[in-house]
Amino acid sequence: MPRTDAPAPPLLRRLRRVLGHGLSLAYLAGCAAVTVWALVDAATDDSGESLALIFPVLATAPVGLMLLVTPDGLPAFLLAVVLGALVNAAGIGWCARALRRGEKTPDPYAE
Repeated sequence: MPRTDAPAPPLLRRLRRVLGHGLSLAYLAGCAAVTVWALVDAATDDSGESLALIFPVLATAPVGLMLLVTPDGLPAFLLAVVLGALVNAAGIGWCARALRRGEKTPDPYAE
């Protein structure tokens, strides 16, 4: 019978620590929803003029924009969006943890 109290592997613990904040997870869910919508819209558009694929890239800017210079194609697009979303979610989690700690710095203008 498997142990239920076994510690998580180090990579999973690190990911949980980096991306485990609710704001990070909400951002990732929003990016996933926008990406799915854009892919469905682009696939069902008969005219071939859909600009829906711009929205996931903009949602994951600036990393998504930097990685978009990779070769054309769906795998490169998905790689840019996924990596951009993960980097931004890690930044959101870091900011949320820093704000939650509540470290106060002295105000140099206080009397």
